[in-house]
Amino acid sequence: METNVNYTIVGIFVIALTSAIVMSIIWLSSGFSFDQFKTYEVDMQESVNGLSIDSPVEYNGVEVGSVKSVEIDHQNPQLVELLLSIKSETPVSQGTVATLATRGVTGITYISLKDKGENLAPLQKQQGQKYPIIPTAPSLFVRLDTALSRASENLHKLTEDINALLSQENLESIRLTLANLSRITGNMAANSKQIDAILRNSAKLSGQLTPLIQSSTNTMRILEVQTLPATYRMLSNLDATTRSLAETAAELKENPSIIIRGVNRNNYGPGEQR
Repeated sequence: METNVNYTIVGIFVIALTSAIVMSIIWLSSGFSFDQFKTYEVDMQESVNGLSIDSPVEYNGVEVGSVKSVEIDHQNPQLVELLLSIKSETPVSQGTVATLATRGVTGITYISLKDKGENLAPLQKQQGQKYPIIPTAPSLFVRLDTALSRASENLHKLTEDINALLSQENLESIRLTLANLSRITGNMAANSKQIDAILRNSAKLSGQLTPLIQSSTNTMRILEVQTLPATYRMLSNLDATTRSLAETAAELKENPSIIIRGVNRNNYGPGEQR
C-alpha cells in the first residue's frame, strides 16, 4: 500500500525551518535584544583618541549602552559630538556627568557615566536640542595634565624667585651681614669678662635698690595713715567756714544795712524766752 505524501506541506515546512535557522543565526551573531534604547548627546571638550563607534558606555561600572556616533561639531570645532545609545531604564538624571575613561590593563577607551546625586530628576531634552545633552567632566588624563602644568608653572616661578633672591647684590648683602655678625661675635667674645662684670654690677645694684624701694613704700603708707585724718578734719572745718560765709552773704543780700547798723537783737519781755 503506497503512502500519499503532500509535497507542498513538506516544502513549506522545510522553508519555514530554514528561515527560522537563518534568523536565529543572524539574531545571535548581531546581538539583537528586546531592550529599548534612548539616544543622548555628549559634547566632549578634549581629545577622544581611542574612542570609536560601538565603544561601551558604562554607568557606575555597569555597561548600559554603546557609542552610536563620533563627529566633530561643525559649529564649534573644539567640541567632539558623541551620540550614545543607552538603555531606556538607565537612571540618567540631571546630576549625571559623562567622562572619557580608559581601562588600565586592556587600554580600551569608553564613556563612563556617574551621578553626583545633586539632582535626581530625569534628564530631558531642552528646547532647541535634538537629544538630551549629558554634561561632561574632565578625564583623569586631563586632570593630571592640568595638575602637572600648574606644578610646572609654580616650579618655574619658584626658580625665578630663587634666582632673584640669589642675585649679585643680595649675595653681597648677605656676605656683608655675615661679616658684621662675625665681627660682633668676636667683639663679644673679646669683651666677655667686661660683660660679665657689668651683669654682676647690675645684679648688685638691683639688690641695693630693692630695700630702698621697699622703704619708700612703707614711708608712703605711714604718711597716708598719718595725713589722711588731719586732712579730713581740715576739709570739715573748711566746709563749715564756707557754710558760714554763705549764710552771711545771704543776710547781707537781704539786709545790706547790717554793715552799718549791725544785727538787731530783739528785747524779750518778761516771761519770753530767748
